[in-house]
Amino acid sequence: MPNKTVPHTRFSDFDITLFEAGKHTQLYNKFGSHIISVDDIEGTYFAVYAPAAIKVQVIGDFNHWSGSGYELNVRWDGSGIWEGFIPDVKKGQLYKYRIWSNHDEKIREKADPYARKYEMPPNSASIVWSDDYQFQAKDWEIEKITRNTLDKPMSIYELHLGSWRKKQGSFRSLHYNELADELVAYLVDMEFTHVEFLPVMEHPFYPSWGYLCTGYFAPSSRYGDTADLKYLIDELHKHHIGVFLDWVPAHFPSDEHALADFDGSLLYEHPEKSKGFHPDWNSLIFNFERPQIRSFLLSSAHFWMQEYQADGLRVDAVASMLYLDYSREEGEWAPNRFGGNEYLAAVDFIKDLNVAIYGDFGNGQMIAEESTAFPGVTQPVYNNGLGFGLKWMMGWMNDTLEYFKKEPIHRKYHHGDISRSLTYAFSENYVLPLSHDEVVHGKQSLINKMPGDEWQKFANLRLLYTYMYTHPGQKLLFMGCEIGQREEWDVDEQVHWHLLTHDSHSGVRNLVRNLNRLYKTESSLFTNNYTPNGFEWIDYSDSENSVLVYCRKSDTESVLVVLNFSPVVRHNYRIGVLESGVYEEIFNSDDEQYWGSNVKNHKISSNPEGWHGRQNSMILSLPPLAGIILKRQ
Repeated sequence: MPNKTVPHTRFSDFDITLFEAGKHTQLYNKFGSHIISVDDIEGTYFAVYAPAAIKVQVIGDFNHWSGSGYELNVRWDGSGIWEGFIPDVKKGQLYKYRIWSNHDEKIREKADPYARKYEMPPNSASIVWSDDYQFQAKDWEIEKITRNTLDKPMSIYELHLGSWRKKQGSFRSLHYNELADELVAYLVDMEFTHVEFLPVMEHPFYPSWGYLCTGYFAPSSRYGDTADLKYLIDELHKHHIGVFLDWVPAHFPSDEHALADFDGSLLYEHPEKSKGFHPDWNSLIFNFERPQIRSFLLSSAHFWMQEYQADGLRVDAVASMLYLDYSREEGEWAPNRFGGNEYLAAVDFIKDLNVAIYGDFGNGQMIAEESTAFPGVTQPVYNNGLGFGLKWMMGWMNDTLEYFKKEPIHRKYHHGDISRSLTYAFSENYVLPLSHDEVVHGKQSLINKMPGDEWQKFANLRLLYTYMYTHPGQKLLFMGCEIGQREEWDVDEQVHWHLLTHDSHSGVRNLVRNLNRLYKTESSLFTNNYTPNGFEWIDYSDSENSVLVYCRKSDTESVLVVLNFSPVVRHNYRIGVLESGVYEEIFNSDDEQYWGSNVKNHKISSNPEGWHGRQNSMILSLPPLAGIILKRQ
């Protein structure tokens, strides 16, 4: 059968040079399927990277999945790119690549790594696709110049699209356009500044939560098409809510239809098991030493920022990329050329990634989930850092949750655990994460980590949130935690919204809403999040009473924070103050609107009695298992 494919290219010589140097950031405009017209004939251009192939066909519903006569042409320049134009292939048609390898006799049928849309899992074909969605949130283009900067508040609601809320009367997840109504209204009401979606990219295994992704340029079809997701993001921006997307360059699944063993040469994964296989996740690792794969990943990150107007990417499992010995025993890895355990190729890729994204999207944020003490994660690349803007503060999360699990009577013996984070709080630009990882796999929900009877559990949870919102760093809270959900997160269920009929749970939601409002309006809580000028201890040594007292400061004002980690009401408790005057209690986690016991302080005047090394002091009543915030009038 004569070949129906017409020779055509979208690649310039410069594209090939960048691609082979590992520096191309917009390959999504070159590879994949693109609906175009050639010599006034409508059709689709296809391009795929398969350097070990000896023949590549395009198969699909337009040729009854028979590739005969639909062969792509290999480029003459040795780049390993196969391409061509096929007339009459239209938007919405299904396709895969059939690949013959020079490594073996196996014939592989692969989805397009650069496809913009895939079939609904468990089906796995790529779909010829485009949309003409035009973003409408023009005001956000102006706002995000300042809204995503480190001197502004970021209160991030972490969300899994499929299990936030189900369609009423069914078990179906809400679609993107439905979330644009319900989720946007909820976030506005709760006064979060940003939302972070667990990976929206297409993934075959739903219980992977999206972290075993196969579609690096396609949102999951489970919730709608590409324009629907753009509409959701647009609506969030219209309502002044920034959007961060989880992005996973650390590993990928071994599904036969996807990237694994793509052309017979272990193209995307590293050929050495010590660098190419993740024992923790039973998944494959990208070959960061192959420049073309680095270009693939750079282009994926750029795609979500450009095409979907994300405000930033949270990069998953950075530590697993940085270290050759990550989750490996002695003898299972080999040191780098300097004798160390750093994976130098991955380090270089991460630096290139951050330089590229900040270079093109200076108003965005790159956020690292990095759980070690690797130096300079949020330092600029020119200062020998990795170049991220923010890093999850895993040490704070671990120490804080371990402390809160302890019965209050024992907390005085662990007082240093709750104040330790301030010894390194300004070493990086941190986000304080109470994320999905802390409420799954037998770790219990946040409310069930708390000790004591029913009232004490909720008081402890309210105190935890008060501590988080007054601690230096940006804030992140996983869905369901804002209502004190009792059960662990289950990806097959929605948030347990029915709990809000109980005052205890609605009280937690009221508290989170008001903390978000306070965080956005009190400049002393956010403007100096990343400098010691924004924090001053009043007293961190009262272990006997399990009390912390500190001050958060902007350049022009300050607030006092007093935290009582015991269930005892402490009347006549004296604290030193920075300035004399009358102080007002502007927040109290024991307020009755939060299901507290309503032990309050009204306006309090300081007196000239020295205390805590200050010339003035005042007397307070400290509510049980609660935090209060005071401001000088």
